[in-house]
Amino acid sequence: MEHQASPASAEVRVILHKSGPITRLEEPARAYPAAMTQVGDLPVRLAAFVWLNEQVEMHGDVLPRSLLEQGFQFEGQRVPLLGPQGIFKPRVCELPLSITTIPDGPYDDKMSGLDLRYSYRGTDASHPDNVGLRQAMAGHVPLVLFVRLEPGRYLAHQPVFIVGDDPAHLMFDVDVDAGLGALADPESFAAKEAIERRYVTSAFRRRVHQRAFRERVLLAYREQCAVCRLRHQELLDAAHIVADSEDEGDPVVSNGLALCKLHHAAFDSLFMTVRPDYTIEVRRSILDESDGPMLLYGLKQMHDQAIQLPRSVGDRPDPARLQNHYERFLRAS
Repeated sequence: MEHQASPASAEVRVILHKSGPITRLEEPARAYPAAMTQVGDLPVRLAAFVWLNEQVEMHGDVLPRSLLEQGFQFEGQRVPLLGPQGIFKPRVCELPLSITTIPDGPYDDKMSGLDLRYSYRGTDASHPDNVGLRQAMAGHVPLVLFVRLEPGRYLAHQPVFIVGDDPAHLMFDVDVDAGLGALADPESFAAKEAIERRYVTSAFRRRVHQRAFRERVLLAYREQCAVCRLRHQELLDAAHIVADSEDEGDPVVSNGLALCKLHHAAFDSLFMTVRPDYTIEVRRSILDESDGPMLLYGLKQMHDQAIQLPRSVGDRPDPARLQNHYERFLRAS
């Protein structure tokens, strides 16, 4: 859930599906206008989607909160995309523009069937934010879903649509895979084959988990390669020690290594490994090979060197998982 602020800042909690009562700080009620007309604020929303895609191309698909709060200019007006509350409506828009949630937070994120279950603001179904999302559903209005992976770091997913309202459980249903094609044909996403929608929804969930894993691993390793200390985030990956397709391949920091793209590829290809004592070992055939300075400085000179470790003992690579990788390395050598 979003952090709860003091009464002075009137920040609220917005969470996904959970059990038990909801307690949130409320802001003074404000009225939303009627549901969006045929044109309404759609140009602003489409401009927001374009702007977000541009930011992803420049910065990667995990964006800083400061950038999203600053937003972009539309016809001389600033359009922020994120605010203190989880359901956010900038002044230039008629209805909410974005909704925000946090996976793996105090309350579990839930997919119900093929849709995302998203909590009301507070317990009052008539709160203006809840009314705004209800009107967005009636007007088939596209929104942005922000997933907070780490404090100040957000994954943007757009467009999403509110497709269900469950007042009895204080929940909305959010379609995460309809796409902009649904604007031209509002009935199209409802008629999709269930297996197709299930695949896209699963892809969305995998994307969230993968980006969250990367953020946590890079943070633990102070945004540098554990092998060569390279610090350029654009060239860093979160490598799984045990693949996520295996039983022990959980997306936890102790199953990860922050590696530059060269050393990630070398690690996955078993050209090198990290022993359970946190020492790098390079395959003998690579050590015996002569193939220019990249091989010499990039791999051969890493042999028998200790990796850079996270400061937190709990975040350090799991020796049992390293042993698993080391045994595979030995069989391939």
